[in-house]
Amino acid sequence: MKIPSWLQFFGKSIALGLIISALILALVPELRKGSDLNFDMFKRGDSLPERQSYYDAVSRSAPAVVNIYSSSIDIVRRQQVSRTSLGSGVIMNENGYILTCWHVIQNAEQTIVGLPDGRRLPAELAGYDELTDLAVLKITADNLQVIPQVDDPQLRVGDVVLAIGNPLNIGQTITQGIVSRSGHTVTQNFREFIQTDAVMHEGNSGGALVDSNGILVGINNANFKTLDSQRRVIDVNGIFFAVPYSLASRVMDEIIANGKASHGQLGFTGGIDPDVQGIVVTNVVPNGPADLGGLQQFDIILSINQIELETLDQTFDMIAKSRPGEQLNLTISRNNTFINLTVTVGEAQR
Repeated sequence: MKIPSWLQFFGKSIALGLIISALILALVPELRKGSDLNFDMFKRGDSLPERQSYYDAVSRSAPAVVNIYSSSIDIVRRQQVSRTSLGSGVIMNENGYILTCWHVIQNAEQTIVGLPDGRRLPAELAGYDELTDLAVLKITADNLQVIPQVDDPQLRVGDVVLAIGNPLNIGQTITQGIVSRSGHTVTQNFREFIQTDAVMHEGNSGGALVDSNGILVGINNANFKTLDSQRRVIDVNGIFFAVPYSLASRVMDEIIANGKASHGQLGFTGGIDPDVQGIVVTNVVPNGPADLGGLQQFDIILSINQIELETLDQTFDMIAKSRPGEQLNLTISRNNTFINLTVTVGEAQR
């Protein structure tokens, strides 16, 4: 009996399918164990790993960093000379307030802000704070890109940071580094400046220091300087400073609200004794707030407002953040006797 042609076709197809299945099982033993098929085996052997990049962080933050050009008139040899200073700034809110460094626009007759989209706008000075070297500018414009911000960036030593600005007027530039140290003493009153090795040059001042997510963590300020053997000022590579976001934001809010920022001081110096808990008072300014409150040399300050003191940075930052006129409760040890003092905070002067 002759087998129909259609039946022969299906028979050959089934036989071919069985042969192909057997070959696949022989070549891919994982399938005999019920494992999922790993398609990576079919990829090219020279495929590259995923590229590490901060492109997303830069895309979020860089459009909010502006160029700042300030012009002033100086007197040189009894003649007026026009000078232009270069810096950067950060758009902090949709109302057009910009944070920058005071030294960027100090003594400026006119200040122009260059936006990343090409617009150039005149800026008004809302106020400045010499102690932190910060200034707030105001521009009027639509469609402003605001830099990402969080209340507490929780920056740590070793975190990757990116410095964004316009160094030497070559255009917006990104440099990358890490947080080298936090709480670095830069001024007498503030000890919390960020130290980083992200490179900054002239023109970077006032720009943004952001983390690897593009969130603002500081306002770029300056690089470390020292004197050479001939007493000339020279820059030191790899040591740069930025004002922490929490401090810069507070100063900006006070300037916008009051036209200036205020910082507290008590008028004493202190040190740490490894054998003693607390801050040892080394000197008290005569007729200063601490002196008027009864603090004496060699007193040991144990706590301020019931907060135990552990470091000089913590102590002076707490005082600096207090408002002039505010009263602080100090617990001290004097000759092994505990004493409570109430001291009225004074206003820090540059």
